[in-house]
Amino acid sequence: MTDDFVFVDELIPGIRWDAKYATWDNFTGKPVDGYLTNRIVGTRALCAALERAQEKAESLGFGLVLWDGYRPQRAVDCFLRWSRQPEDGRTKARHYPNIDRAEMFEKGYVAAKSGHSRGSTVDLTLYDLTTGELAPMGGGHDLMDSLSHHGAEGITQAEAANREHLRSIMEACGFAAYACEWWHYTLRAEPYPDTYFDFPIT
Repeated sequence: MTDDFVFVDELIPGIRWDAKYATWDNFTGKPVDGYLTNRIVGTRALCAALERAQEKAESLGFGLVLWDGYRPQRAVDCFLRWSRQPEDGRTKARHYPNIDRAEMFEKGYVAAKSGHSRGSTVDLTLYDLTTGELAPMGGGHDLMDSLSHHGAEGITQAEAANREHLRSIMEACGFAAYACEWWHYTLRAEPYPDTYFDFPIT
């Protein structure tokens, strides 16, 4: 890693994470190229903003759980190769029930050049500080469906309120939301807006 990239948990005490692409629990159904350990990496600027977000979340009774941060370009290339393989149905019902693999890119759920590879984009959710349980959001990480869009119909009032809590926290701390994915936020003043990194997470 470069000096400006760090493990998020080393700079933000108490942050929770589950690096989905280092596990079998993701839309490809197996660990993804470049994710060699279950840790979240990001720029120092990302960490500073996330620390503010964590404090703001705590004031509302929530903690943050990170699912992804920096994503090596080789992982994105792995997604592209996977999208061209024959459908085996293993993850379709959970992650892309109403579209084909190739449509993930057309519909904006996966990008050939991802903001994650610039180091200041994060996928995350909230959890209840009292119970430790994830806040209900009306769909999980990488559900590639209109249900995941901000303002989606078909979710409960409580789920919509939790999405709004997350959005208000993140936007107040310098992040921009992504219309298609309630969990995806990019630091507005990201330090490497035009650089796509490819070092592995080890």
